[in-house]
Amino acid sequence: MRRRAAIIVLDGLGIGAAPDQQAYGDVGSDTLGNVARAVGGLKLPNLERLGLGLCRSIPGLSPGVSPAAAYGVALPASHGKDSTTGHWEICGVLLERAFRTYPHGFPRELLDEFARRTGRGWLGNTAASGTAIIAELGEQHQKTGKWIVYTSADSVFQVAAHEAVVPLEELYRACAIARKLLVGEQAVSRVIARPFVGRPGAYTRTAHRRDFSLEPVGKTLLDFLAERGIPRVGIGKVDDLFAGRNITSEHTPTNADAYRRIEAALDALAEGFIFVNVIEFDQSWGHRNDVPGFHKGLLELDAWIPRLETRVREDDLIILTADHGNDPTTPSTDHSREAVPVLALGGRVRPRALGERRSFADLGATVAEYFGVGPLAAGSSFLAEVAA
Repeated sequence: MRRRAAIIVLDGLGIGAAPDQQAYGDVGSDTLGNVARAVGGLKLPNLERLGLGLCRSIPGLSPGVSPAAAYGVALPASHGKDSTTGHWEICGVLLERAFRTYPHGFPRELLDEFARRTGRGWLGNTAASGTAIIAELGEQHQKTGKWIVYTSADSVFQVAAHEAVVPLEELYRACAIARKLLVGEQAVSRVIARPFVGRPGAYTRTAHRRDFSLEPVGKTLLDFLAERGIPRVGIGKVDDLFAGRNITSEHTPTNADAYRRIEAALDALAEGFIFVNVIEFDQSWGHRNDVPGFHKGLLELDAWIPRLETRVREDDLIILTADHGNDPTTPSTDHSREAVPVLALGGRVRPRALGERRSFADLGATVAEYFGVGPLAAGSSFLAEVAA
C-alpha cells in the first residue's frame, strides 16, 4: 500500500486555554473563541462540518453536527509557546526548559562581536514590533548601513536590513553568524532575517524572510521517516524550524500560496509525508492584533477545505492542527499558551472524538505508526482509535 500523510499546521490558531496558561501570562487568551466573539460568531460551514465546533465550544459553530473528521484538542507539553517549540513537539521532541528570551535586549558584548564579525554596526537592541522598529530606525539604517537588531517576547534575534542597502545574501550570512554566536547559555530559538524595502514613512517587509533555528535536540518524526527512505515534502517555513534537518521546503508568504502548494503536492505525490506551516494567522494577523484580517483568513481557509477534501485518497491521513495560539483580541501581540485543534480526515478515518490529548506529540506519534516507523520519544498514537 502506498501511504500518504500530512500535518498542516495553521500557525497561531489556538483553541483556548491550556492548564498552565496563567504561568505564561496568557489568562483569557482564546484565539478562535475570542475572534468568534469579536465578529458576532463564526460562519465556517466546511470546518463546522469537519467537527471544529466539537473540538471546543466556538460561538457560531454548532456542536450538533455529525462530523466528517476525527476531532479533539491537543495540549502543549513542552515549556515555551513559540513555533519552533510547537513544531518540535508535534514531531516528538519535548523541551524541559523554554528557550531564553531577552525582554531588555541582548548583552552589549554579544552585539559588538556580531558587529565585528559582520563588518557592520547595529541599531536598536530592544523588544519591539518589527514594523514599528523599521519605521523608527529605517532611515538611520539607510544612512549608516548598520543592522537593525531587535527581539520580541519570543526567543528570537531579528536582523532587519533594507534590500537596497544590504544584499540578501549578506543579510543571510550575518544571520548565520548570529546563529553560531547564540548558543549555549545565550541560545535563542531562532535568528530571523527581516529584509524590507521602501522609503522613510513607507517601509514594507518583503517575502524574503529566513529563519535560522537550532537543530532539534532529539530525534524527530522527520529523522525516522528519512531513515526509512520515506519522501518528505515541506511547505512553508518548516525547513527553517528544523534547521533543514531531513526536510526541505518551498516557502509561502501567504496562506493562499500554502493552500495551492498543498494541492499541488497531493496531486503529484504518490507516497510520503507532507509537512506544512500556514503562516498568516500568526505573522500577518495575530502579531498585529488584526481581528478583521484573522476573520477573513478563517473564511478563506473554510472556502479552501473542499479543495483539500477532493484530493484526499482512501488511505490518506490528513491532520489539521496548530502550534500555539496568537489571540488578536488581547493587548498582547505575542504568542499565547493555548490548546490546539486536531482534525484528522481520510477515507479510512472514522469520525470520532479524540478527546483532550496530553501532548502535540500525539500527532507525530500517529503519523509514525501510520508509516511503521518510530516509536517517537514522546506522544501516544491515536491511529487505532480512528482507523476504520
